[in-house]
Parts: sequence; structure tokens; C-alpha cells
Amino acid sequence: MLSPTQRFSNRVENYIKYRPGYPPAILELFRAKCGLGPAATVADIGSGTGILTRMLLASGNRIFGVEPNREMREAGEHLLAGYPDFTSVAGTAEATTLPDGSIDLITAGQAFHWFDRPKARVEFQRLLKPGGWVALLWNDRNISDRPFFRAYEELLLTYGTDYALVNHKNVDARLLGEFFGPGGYGSASYPNDQTFDFTGLQGRLLSSSYAPDERDPRHGPMLTALQTLFNACQTNGTVTFDYDTTVFYGQLTN
Repeated sequence: MLSPTQRFSNRVENYIKYRPGYPPAILELFRAKCGLGPAATVADIGSGTGILTRMLLASGNRIFGVEPNREMREAGEHLLAGYPDFTSVAGTAEATTLPDGSIDLITAGQAFHWFDRPKARVEFQRLLKPGGWVALLWNDRNISDRPFFRAYEELLLTYGTDYALVNHKNVDARLLGEFFGPGGYGSASYPNDQTFDFTGLQGRLLSSSYAPDERDPRHGPMLTALQTLFNACQTNGTVTFDYDTTVFYGQLTN
């Protein structure tokens, strides 16, 4: 199995084109609950191509984007080159290289499930200023309401290399409680969606780390199954992914 820092190296183009963004309401949450004031400095851990980082930069804050994967990091550097308050960092959640007590808010979008949680917790505590906050967020794809959602989930379970193992839904209340500590954490959820034609749906699938690439014998049958699913479920040439953008936020307490 590829390490978490290598899994997205050959998926950058699809990641840029087809991964969902986040609702603007998350910035209001960060301002209201997580200390995202005008002078706040943010470390976006696992910043990837900069989907969340760009939103934080647009709010006027100084942002350190910490990304271990070279191809993803270089894509983010290119896409965010016009932001003077952005600093790209070759580091990991467990070893960011950032100075002690330098960060007001740590964010992680679609990334926390890849971290070594105990080591990342120690590193985050080192980074944060007194009273600093951590916000973890994911776009949770709906898997139950409509036949398309259920069938797409079955496709991932059938053809994915290790989908069940690396699914971020494995991060549950117990793991979050251990990470944030006895002070607990808050949560919020916001609706989000993406609409795809077949090219977009295929790109969205291939942006996922568990989707077999063209070297894998499952790749062709997976795309054939995806086309069949799209043909059965499309309306006017498109299908829609519905998400809940879920945020867990708190201070790390002992």
C-alpha cells in the first residue's frame, strides 16, 4: 500500500478539476468559534492543491500550507502564486517545521484521517499559541438517499483498492474525543453539492486515492461500470453529488 504522502501523486490534475470546494459558511464558523480574526495566522495541514487554503487567503489571513506530497504541493504553489500571504511548506502533520507557538488556527480539509493522530496532536500543541484552535473538516458524500448514491458506494466497495480501509468516515466520535481531549469539541454541518457530466464524474472518481489507475486490471471494468451507472441515473446528461460539509472544532486539552 502506498504511504499517505504518495497516494495522490498521479491524481493532481483530476483533483484540481473535480474535487469539491467548501461552503462560504465555514469561514463564518471559523470567525465566530475558532478565533479567525483579521490578524490570525493559520496552518492548513494537508493543504494539497489549495482548495481550503484559497478560501482562507481570501479572508485576508496569513496562511501556511503544509503539504507532504511534492506534486500536490507544487500544484498548490502554482495556483496560489498570486497571494503574498501564502507560504508553502514541505512538511507533514507530525512534523510541520513551523515555529513553536506561531499559529492561531490549524485547519485540515479532507486530510485528518491520513494523520498519525497521537504524533499530530503533539505537533499541533507545539504549534498553537495559547488559546489556539483546531478545525477538521470533510465533504461527506451522501450514500443513502437515492439509488445513484447507493450504487456509487457499491462501485467503490467493488473496485476500490482499499476504500473501506481509508474511508474518512472511519473517524468517529471516539477518535475525535481522544484527539481534542477532555475539553471536547463542537461540530457543524452545511449542505454542499457538485453536478457532473460523465467526464466530470469519471474525473471525480479518478481523483480518489483508492480508485485503481490504468495500470490496475480493475481500472477498465470500473469505468465501464461507472458508465453504466451514469446512463441509468443521469438526468439531462448530469448527475449530482450531495455532500454534508462537516466541521469538528475545538482546543486541544489535557
